[in-house]
Amino acid sequence: MRIAMIGTGYVGLVTGACFSEFGVDVVCVDKDEEKIRRLKAGEIPIFEPGLDDLVANNVKAGRLSFTTDLAEGMKGCDAVFIAVGTPSRRGDGHADLSYVYAAAAEIADNMDRYTVVVTKSTVPVGTGREVERIIRQRRPDGDFDVCSNPEFLREGAAINDFMRPDRVVIGAGSDRSREVMRQLYRPLFLIETPIVFTELETSEMIKYAANTFLATKITFINEIADLCERVGADVHDVAKGIGLDGRIGRKFLHPGPGYGGSCFPKDTLALVKTAQDYGSPLRIIETVVDVNHRRKRAMAERIVAACGGSVDGKTVALLGLTFKPNTDDMRDSPSLDIVPELIRAGATVRGYDPEGMDEAAKLLPDIKYCQSAYEAMDGADAVAIVTEWNEFRALDINRIKTLLKAPVMIDLRNVYDPQEMRAAGFAYTCIGRGTERTGGAASEAAQ
Repeated sequence: MRIAMIGTGYVGLVTGACFSEFGVDVVCVDKDEEKIRRLKAGEIPIFEPGLDDLVANNVKAGRLSFTTDLAEGMKGCDAVFIAVGTPSRRGDGHADLSYVYAAAAEIADNMDRYTVVVTKSTVPVGTGREVERIIRQRRPDGDFDVCSNPEFLREGAAINDFMRPDRVVIGAGSDRSREVMRQLYRPLFLIETPIVFTELETSEMIKYAANTFLATKITFINEIADLCERVGADVHDVAKGIGLDGRIGRKFLHPGPGYGGSCFPKDTLALVKTAQDYGSPLRIIETVVDVNHRRKRAMAERIVAACGGSVDGKTVALLGLTFKPNTDDMRDSPSLDIVPELIRAGATVRGYDPEGMDEAAKLLPDIKYCQSAYEAMDGADAVAIVTEWNEFRALDINRIKTLLKAPVMIDLRNVYDPQEMRAAGFAYTCIGRGTERTGGAASEAAQ
């Protein structure tokens, strides 16, 4: 089989590379000439563990190629995937579908045979029908079907998620298109992966419902963490106690500074806007969006409190800048809210991230970027862990004490054990682990 993948961003590049690993002939198409030049030269524009080798191996095998010419890319294709960005639209929060619709128009102009047009981008309910209308309007005689095939890839674990998914969701309205999609995903049928076939609208809704539910779990445990601090409970034990209930599950119950990334922020907002447009408001999700936005700003306040109530003239080291580990993605990262608040409060901010500093520098130019965690902490008044990269899980505690002006750590990911840190002489602030274990001791030590 042969497919074209329009868009070489995170979803398009990972999906295209993984399909080529299945033995499919894949052409990735993008208007960005520089990005295509880099890909042809073997340079991967995003960080995703294992992706560089996967791309290199399949390019070498002749199953994966890159071009800026959609007409060339679509020649002989059984399916064309639309994997372009759908960012939040400025002003109203709706998903910006201009790239999706532009791709649909170009597909219509370049179809040369029966083609299954697949929306891989995250799109609101009704988008597939509009894509169908656009293509039909431009090509009344066109032989095609439109399908929805949402992605469920976690950044940092995307290749495994594609190769061994929990499920594959396909919205398809004809037997012909369903058969094409079955053939594409045949390797997953062989390992008994659940393949869920639905109508277009249902498939589109599944994607949004899944992401907003996970965002709700994150927000729920963050608010429970705040309450735990007030009542003297430990949120980790609470999460374990409720997560062992099979109806709830253990995943996405780890407290932190709020969700970020390329999916949850824009998808929760887009679903809220869609629900409002249809007169069926989602009050729970509206609250999730609001609480998460406020939480990221509140993390700066925690850092200030741990530094004795003021960071004016002080230096704060931030470890981790990306929204999660194992990615260089800075989109809606908590650091984008934390850093400006600290600078406004008079702090000098040093930052270190294993993979995200090039991207961070574009968005946070006022940080002093360091080449290691220890360099960032050298002479700082406090250190805050913002992203739980593995290399931050086993830092040399004694070395940290010699580098910091005062042993003040604000652990926004609960990487370390509070009792061990305090026994080592640290003023240690964490999230949701009881009133006596958080702010008070840290504030006293910082004064």
